[in-house]
Amino acid sequence: MTATGTARRLLAEFLGTALLVTAVVGSGIMAATLSPGDAGLQLLENAVATAFALAVLILIFGPVSGAHFNPVVTAADWFLNRRFTIKDFIGYAGAQLAGAIAGSVLANLMFDLAPVTFSTKERAAGHLWLGEVVATAGLILLIFALARSGRAAVAPAAVGAYIGAAYWFTSSTSFANPAVTVGRAFTDTFAGIAPSSVPGFIAFQIVGLIVGVGLLLALYPDAGRTTDDVVVEHPAPLPTRGTP
Repeated sequence: MTATGTARRLLAEFLGTALLVTAVVGSGIMAATLSPGDAGLQLLENAVATAFALAVLILIFGPVSGAHFNPVVTAADWFLNRRFTIKDFIGYAGAQLAGAIAGSVLANLMFDLAPVTFSTKERAAGHLWLGEVVATAGLILLIFALARSGRAAVAPAAVGAYIGAAYWFTSSTSFANPAVTVGRAFTDTFAGIAPSSVPGFIAFQIVGLIVGVGLLLALYPDAGRTTDDVVVEHPAPLPTRGTP
């Protein structure tokens, strides 16, 4: 990537991930405020806001960076398409992680909370980890099946719909994203996760990544071919290192 191209993509990943976490955390705070004592309604409000926000963010930032917002998506793209170097992957993952933390801080500030309030909500149990495997594997399979079959144009709606649904059909409420998991540890609100629970979630998200890529290769044997589509169609392929 050129320096200018790299900066634009990293900025897009930072902003997209930040706004995604702001939507997750902020809608969780609002849901708890408006619907106290009704956990089901709170989850519905949180899920709908997140699904809509994610679809919009993919439309905004997809043409710039591919709208990964998620280190496991970037890792899968690197493995399947080889359009990234390890250095590029580290840059994307770093921007996503920084964005996720910034998103939590922003949501806390918008609702007049301390900028950082580490969560006390423990989420450490085998059934929750299994939920993360299912959620992450399904997300990877969806994104790259759409890309490989030439249907990336529907990804904003499809990915938003999947995450909104996975809030309800997985035991973990579908974090499915290591950066977002870390970011959500920085808020002691509805969407938070205790820092001590973060490593377990991330470990099983990586398992989900492996399962998702394996299923993709089984269902789409030619999925390793280079494609310009990741979450949405890029305006041009990522240039190889050294290209002006």
